[in-house]
Amino acid sequence: MHKHDTRLIAAVDLPAALGLLTRLPVVVDGEKAVARGAASAWAYPLVGVVLGVILAALVPLFQLFGLIDGIVAGLVLALSVILTGAMHEDGLADSADGLWGGWDRGRRLEIMKDSRIGVYGVCAIGLGLLLRWLALTVIVAAGGYWVALLAVGALSRAAMVGLMATLPHARADGLSQSVGRPPQSAVWLALVLAAGFALLTGLWALIPVAVVTTALCGLIARAKIGGQTGDILGATQQLNEIILLIATVAILT
Repeated sequence: MHKHDTRLIAAVDLPAALGLLTRLPVVVDGEKAVARGAASAWAYPLVGVVLGVILAALVPLFQLFGLIDGIVAGLVLALSVILTGAMHEDGLADSADGLWGGWDRGRRLEIMKDSRIGVYGVCAIGLGLLLRWLALTVIVAAGGYWVALLAVGALSRAAMVGLMATLPHARADGLSQSVGRPPQSAVWLALVLAAGFALLTGLWALIPVAVVTTALCGLIARAKIGGQTGDILGATQQLNEIILLIATVAILT
């Protein structure tokens, strides 16, 4: 592949990934983005890095106002939800409701597609936000927010690419089905990028944690519904973010 072609692909894929996974005001070439489809998934870890840079840069700004670490962490968490449109949180809630609220594959998929939220979903979002806030509070206090937000952002989104490639689609429609399955080259590039950021930030110990967490999410999804959906991918990102932030606390303290 020529350098010009590589640059052209990057110019299409990163905006497409940002447009899909965030609410950032990016200009996306819709026709080219659709044509690339899941081949642009290699850029998902970069989306996590972009969000990490934005959020980490705001921490010292918040601290200038004399805000305590818990408030700063809460603001970072709130902005994270806003910048992603709560897309992954929605996937976590739907997955919790469906996987544990249904008795068979068909009913689980039906519940996951329902826009209403149940008890499992409420508990999943509530506990997820609580754990992320507690972990971020400690990370901000320890001064490790730059390395944590970049590494966790990249690894948690590379996890989605891994499941997209290894699990079949659980239904014939939906966001994941429309995006498709990424080619091996995109998968490997996503994993290398995420691992690279973990190494550069000194949080290389998070890599095996992400691998185990993602594998468990995949095993549960395969057992419960026979594959993955957009909700499963969102839940996988959230569970990775929660567990990786907690692991980062253990590393920093």
